[in-house]
Amino acid sequence: MQQTIIDDLDALFDVLPPPIAGPIRRHEDRAELLEVVMDLGRMPEARFMNYEITVNGDEVTYQDIEYVTSRIGAFGEDNRAGIERTLHRISAFRNRQGRIIGLTCRVGRAVFGTIKLTEDLVQSGKSILLLGRPGVGKTTMLREVGRVLADELRKRVIIVDTSNEIAGDGDIPHPAIGHARRMQVVTPLLQHAVMIEAVENHMPEAIVIDEIGTELEAMAARTIAERGVQLVGTAHGNTLENLMFNPTLSDLVGGIQTVTLSDEEARRRKTQKSILERKAPPTFDVLIEIQGFNMIAVHPDVAEVVDAILRGRRITTQVRWLDEEGVLHKKGERIQSYASPATPETASKSEPFVESEALPSIYPFGINQAKLRQVAKEKQIPISVVADLREADLLVTSKTYYRRKPQRVRDAEAAGIPVYVLKSSNIADMRQFLESVSSSKRRATTLDHALKEAEEAIVEIIGGREAVQLSPRSAYIRRLQHMMAERHSLASRSSGKEPQRSVEIFRE
Repeated sequence: MQQTIIDDLDALFDVLPPPIAGPIRRHEDRAELLEVVMDLGRMPEARFMNYEITVNGDEVTYQDIEYVTSRIGAFGEDNRAGIERTLHRISAFRNRQGRIIGLTCRVGRAVFGTIKLTEDLVQSGKSILLLGRPGVGKTTMLREVGRVLADELRKRVIIVDTSNEIAGDGDIPHPAIGHARRMQVVTPLLQHAVMIEAVENHMPEAIVIDEIGTELEAMAARTIAERGVQLVGTAHGNTLENLMFNPTLSDLVGGIQTVTLSDEEARRRKTQKSILERKAPPTFDVLIEIQGFNMIAVHPDVAEVVDAILRGRRITTQVRWLDEEGVLHKKGERIQSYASPATPETASKSEPFVESEALPSIYPFGINQAKLRQVAKEKQIPISVVADLREADLLVTSKTYYRRKPQRVRDAEAAGIPVYVLKSSNIADMRQFLESVSSSKRRATTLDHALKEAEEAIVEIIGGREAVQLSPRSAYIRRLQHMMAERHSLASRSSGKEPQRSVEIFRE
């Protein structure tokens, strides 16, 4: 099945003020429009897949905002509204008095055909959790799963649609969900209650839910799964590891608890006495990390993967993608190495603790590779240049090439591979590019080290130590360290002056 996209763009343009809608209607890339932004006193903007433009020369007025709000549905408590029988979403900014002073008009698209990526998993009847960064297509895939479960597998499907993003605004759901039934939610605070109501009142065989984000919703999801109902949902986070160490949502993958082993058992496992283990069976059997609109990574057995990560063992994940003809490809299982969060030093005794310092794999397009390697050598920045786009972590090209939108660039964007655009192909721009990527890698490594330091401190305190002072870190990293301490029922505080401010973890 080839992918078919329904975007109802004209319905969105019809609610925008004509001076804003007109130029966008005529734009050559209108099919790639992501959202229209209207902020009071600023120029309206149209945001596309990889760039944005100012729509006209007039600032947005109250009249412009009221023009839109008078033509759409009512805003809910989450400040979201929609256009009836479409998937478009309009979100509002308000001032202190509650008056709307800004709008984000986001394009909603129904994409038919993406089910090929997950068809076998959906047909298995297992509960599936989808993860991915915002805008990568989680809700689109969720919508398609609901349709296939209802229409092709003939299951009784209930969609819990909190913000009307899955089935659209209004009382009649969008055709993209097929014969699945939709339950709307009065306020996001009641999402968990509606999840339980769906099971108790309507006897579904499958429930579809977007954005599981609170502890109550995680508990409701477990209740649904324990009743034998197939659950397909999304949650905040990009990877399985993000979810594991999220104190609110870790129960979705079984939760994590600290266990004290006997001396004999610790020697047998070749670990410290205090270790982290999975607390319960996962709510979801399968976890999918969405890496791009047509590319996913699949963890087919969540329990097995979580246990492997906690014990510092090697795990496998399968990468799947659709090519331009809609043909499904599966890359041979890719082996990744993780270290046990509780005991990185002991993990190295059983299996090597791998800490990657290398830069991402780079696919140059329209860029002189010899010059790129020369600059990397001069700056002493190790790079990995690949000839296969599917092996790349990023694509780098010049502004001249990017403007032409060649097939390789479109392939990278469709696969969710970041595209770096240089102003030109000269050495100065290459140098700036490599320094930027290297700096990003160092920041990621710093975060990794900081979290491992906090994890080791937690293990020490659980083992009997009273307090551990961590190294100075930025405010963002300190906040993560405080959250980790809280998850283990330990106290923490920050002390010192920037940039030497640091976290101390201790017993209450």
